[in-house]
Amino acid sequence: MERAAIRIYDFLSAVVAVLGYQQLLPALILLILLVLACFWPRWGDSFFSRIEQFGTRQAKRKRAAIVAIAAVAILIRIGLLWALPIPVPHVHDEFSYLLAGDTFAHGRLTNPPLSLPIFFETIHVNQLPTYMSKYPPAQGMILAVGELLGNPWFGVVLSIALMCAAVLWMLQGWMPPQWALLGGILLLLRVGIFSYWMNSYWGGAVAAIGGALVVGAMPRLMRRPRVGDALLLALGLAILANSRPLEGLIFCLPMLAVLLIWLCGKKSPPLQLTLRQLILPLCGAMLLCGIFIGYYNWRGTGNPTLFPYELNERTYLTTPTFLWDGPRPPLQYSNAQFDAFYNDWSRQLWEETRIHSVLQAAKTLGYNVAKLFYFFLWPELCVPLIALPWVLGDRRIRFLLVQTAICFFGFLLIPWFEPHYAAPVLATIFAILVQVMRHLRRWRIGNRPAGVGLSRVIVLFAIFLAPFHPHAEPIGHPAPQDIEYRALFENQLEKLSGEHLVVVRYSPDHNVLAEWVYNKANLDHAKVVWARDIPGVDLQPLLDHFQGRHAWIVEPDANPPTMKPFGTTDAR
Repeated sequence: MERAAIRIYDFLSAVVAVLGYQQLLPALILLILLVLACFWPRWGDSFFSRIEQFGTRQAKRKRAAIVAIAAVAILIRIGLLWALPIPVPHVHDEFSYLLAGDTFAHGRLTNPPLSLPIFFETIHVNQLPTYMSKYPPAQGMILAVGELLGNPWFGVVLSIALMCAAVLWMLQGWMPPQWALLGGILLLLRVGIFSYWMNSYWGGAVAAIGGALVVGAMPRLMRRPRVGDALLLALGLAILANSRPLEGLIFCLPMLAVLLIWLCGKKSPPLQLTLRQLILPLCGAMLLCGIFIGYYNWRGTGNPTLFPYELNERTYLTTPTFLWDGPRPPLQYSNAQFDAFYNDWSRQLWEETRIHSVLQAAKTLGYNVAKLFYFFLWPELCVPLIALPWVLGDRRIRFLLVQTAICFFGFLLIPWFEPHYAAPVLATIFAILVQVMRHLRRWRIGNRPAGVGLSRVIVLFAIFLAPFHPHAEPIGHPAPQDIEYRALFENQLEKLSGEHLVVVRYSPDHNVLAEWVYNKANLDHAKVVWARDIPGVDLQPLLDHFQGRHAWIVEPDANPPTMKPFGTTDAR
C-alpha cells in the first residue's frame, strides 16, 4: 500500500517539477483523494455502480451516444453564455481566420486586391495578388457557417460538437462502447467547454475531426471494407489537408503504411472487393480534394501549386519554417509594426526554439510533450499513465502508440509549437488514455480493487476541475484589456449611423502581438474600416478614398486606449 502511494506521489511530483509549482495545490488535493481511494476503493460503491451501469446501457446505443455528446457540448456552452460570453479575438491568427470566414460567407474563395494596400497591410493576411487569409480554408469554412447562423463563434461551437462526436465514433471502433463513451466525456470536459479551442477562433477542433475520422475508419475498414467508411477516411484526409496539412501528413503516413501492408498481406479481402469498397471510393474522393486545393490556390495566388501560406511566407517572413531551412536576411517593410514583428520578435523566437544539436532536439521534444500533457492531461488525467508500462505490450493499441511517437518527433520539424498544432493526434491521445485507464481499473493491492477507486477519483476530479484548469477561460465579465478595446470601439461604431474609418496610431513601443488593423472581406462596403497610420506617409489619399465616412483616430497604446474624432491636426 505504501509503495503504491509513493509511486503515485513520485509521478505527480515529477510532472509538477516539469510544469511548475503554480498548480501544486490541485495536484496535492488529487494526491490525497487517490491515496484515500487506495485504502477505501469501494467507498460509495452503490452510487458509482448505478452511474456506471447507466452509462454502459447508454453507450451501447452507439449512434444515440454520438448525437447526445454533440448536443451536450452545444447546450452546455450556450447555457454558459451568462458567465462565458462570446469570445473576442485577440491574436493575429484569429483575425486572419475571421477574414477567411467572412470571405466564404459572402460566397467567395478570395477577394480582389485592396486599393491603397499600404494602409491595410496586416499580419497573416495576403494583399497581392488577392486579399485573403494565408491559412488553409477549413477553419474559415466553419466560421463562415457560424457567420451565416448569426456569429462566427457559432461555427466554433459546432466544430467542437462535431469533434466530440467524431472522437467518440473513433473510440467506438477501437474499444468497448462504455469505455469509448468515457473517453468522449473526458474530452468534452477537458477541451470541449472551457479551453481556448472553444473560446477563441484559433481552431483545433476542425483538424481533430479529421484525425478522428482517419483513425476511426482504419479498424473498421480492416474488419470489413465498406464504401461509407472509405468515404469517411477520405473526408478525414481532406479535412486535414485543408486545416493542418503538415501535421496531418505526419499523422497519416503511419496509417496509410499499415493499410498498404494489410492490402498486400494474406489476411486482406479479395482484390475485387477492396477495389470496389475501398480503393476506388478513396482515390476518387481524394482526387476531388486535390482539384479543390489546386483551384483554391489558383484563385488566391494565381498558381495551382502555390499555397497562400507559402506566398505569405515568401512575402513577409524572415525566419525559416522548417528545421532544414536557414535564416533569411531581414526585410524592409512599409510600417514599423511589421519590422518589429518579423525582424525582431519572430527572429528572436526562432533563435530560442530552433534545433541546432541533439541536446536541443531532446529539450524541444520534452518541452512539446510537457506542453501537451499540461493542456490535455494535467493533473488528473496524468494519473492513469502510471499504468502505461502495462499498455506498451498491448497489441490492440500498439499502432496508436507508434503513431503518437512519430507525431511527437514530427512536430520537431517546426521551430514553434502550440497545443492546437497537435489536433490531428487528439483522438489517438484519448484512445491511449482510455486504454490505460482500462488497465488501471484492474489494478489490485492485496484483496482491494484499488484501480476501481482510482478510476472513479480521476473521473470525479475531471468533472469538478474542468472550469478551473489553468488553460480554462476565466468565468465572469472582467474589464476589457489591451486589444479587447478594439472590439469595444467597433461595437460602439456599429451602433452609430453612417460608415466609419478608424485610423490606428501606434506608439513606438507598441506590443507587436496586439495588432488592431484587421478588416472585413468586402472592405469598401464595411460599416467600420480599420487603417494604419504610418509616420511619414500622407493620410490624405486614404481620407479621399473614404470620403463621406466619419473618421476617427485610435491610440491603442494609451492607458486606457482612446478613440476620438479625426481632426485636421491629426492629418500627416
